[in-house]
Amino acid sequence: MKKILIIGSQGYLGSRLIDYLQEYGYNCTGVDVGFFQYGVLYHPKPVPMLDREARTLTERDLEGFDVVLLLAGISNDPFGNLKPEVIYDPTREYAIRIAKICKKLGVRYVFPSSCSVYGINEGTLSEDGPTRPQTHYSLNKLQIEQDLAELADSSFSPISLRLATVFGASPRIRFDVVINMLCGMAVAEKQVVLNSDGQAWRPHLDIEDVCKAFRCCIDWDYDEGKLLVLNVGRNDNNWKIIDVARLIQSMVKGCELKFMDQSTKDDDNDLVRDEKIQDGIDKRTYQVLFDHVHQILPGFQAQWDVERGVDRLIKDLERWELNESRFKQREFYRLQQIEFLYQTKQIDENLRFN
Repeated sequence: MKKILIIGSQGYLGSRLIDYLQEYGYNCTGVDVGFFQYGVLYHPKPVPMLDREARTLTERDLEGFDVVLLLAGISNDPFGNLKPEVIYDPTREYAIRIAKICKKLGVRYVFPSSCSVYGINEGTLSEDGPTRPQTHYSLNKLQIEQDLAELADSSFSPISLRLATVFGASPRIRFDVVINMLCGMAVAEKQVVLNSDGQAWRPHLDIEDVCKAFRCCIDWDYDEGKLLVLNVGRNDNNWKIIDVARLIQSMVKGCELKFMDQSTKDDDNDLVRDEKIQDGIDKRTYQVLFDHVHQILPGFQAQWDVERGVDRLIKDLERWELNESRFKQREFYRLQQIEFLYQTKQIDENLRFN
């Protein structure tokens, strides 16, 4: 069975992906800096860990692996007085450095990008559609794709999976992504609070389908000598945020739908507030076409639509008896957790532990 190195193994995706791959019998090893190691909703299966992080991995560390999945990265806005380049430039640097090592060693390299690179767009976009990243995070993903495209040749065929907005249960769940947040609110607080008018479109993707996409990439001997970019999701999972909110409200008895007053500072809504939303309008809106991944990626078929995935997530959260205190636990929110580590001087301005 193939040996897989998951870099970023203690994040939202990594924690579920390692469990998933081990269930299928893959030999997995993890690497993680440890920012979110203690934010555990339920306990993941144990996995061997390298005493490294993405920035310190060497060629020797990667020897013997068949596939590297580079999940590590910063997925929130800059914070404190740190400039975006301080946050994101290192991510770009280690992404391409690790890719170069993989190229030298003949190791397959799979990178999770994001449909957020489409930013503000009209129509339904394929992989060839225009990219208009609206955040430093999205720009960073696009820049790494561009670097990988330049590195690709007859000896190196990396894959970039542009994931729709992921939702679903994971040992280290994120409650700062839209469906997870709204489901968490509904179960823990019996309310769904929107920080915008909800008219923005987003493509959504169940975490189980994410894991399946990675597994199919692991098993596929793609060798076309160029970067392969695939949108990963389902066409029928392009939903407006307001429609997702109404669906979730309808599935939890006694749940109310509310709209947050952006002009009022309210500690109860600090986790929901988004500075990129002005006057109740989220300008980031896009719909994405997912035909290509189903045509080209062997064995892949996204199985979870929004309704089924939301129903399963709500039942999971109710089974784990999610309450308000647990829902608001800092470690489940990426920006708040990293900023806490920085403000308490546990990590320095280079995001390294002191």
